Amino acid sequence: MEISGIITAIVIGIIIGGLGRLVIPGRQHIGILWTMLIGIVAALIGTAIAYGLDVADTGGIDWIELLFQVVLAAGGVAAVDRAKARR
Repeated sequence: MEISGIITAIVIGIIIGGLGRLVIPGRQHIGILWTMLIGIVAALIGTAIAYGLDVADTGGIDWIELLFQVVLAAGGVAAVDRAKARR
């Protein structure tokens, strides 16, 4: 992966984190940095899953890959929110 790919993954991850946070109803008790970090990790893992299932490289927008990423980000945001609420 080149530096441009890493920068793109970070930018898309930040957007994915925001989308994942919007999917979860109610108020989350985590900061924006956690949301961005979760989004970046979800974007990378979602892309890996999409490549594993051979649905990552389609013509146009990769909707299935995007769905994987947003679902993973929403799950990550919910998990971190629950973990922080227990403290």
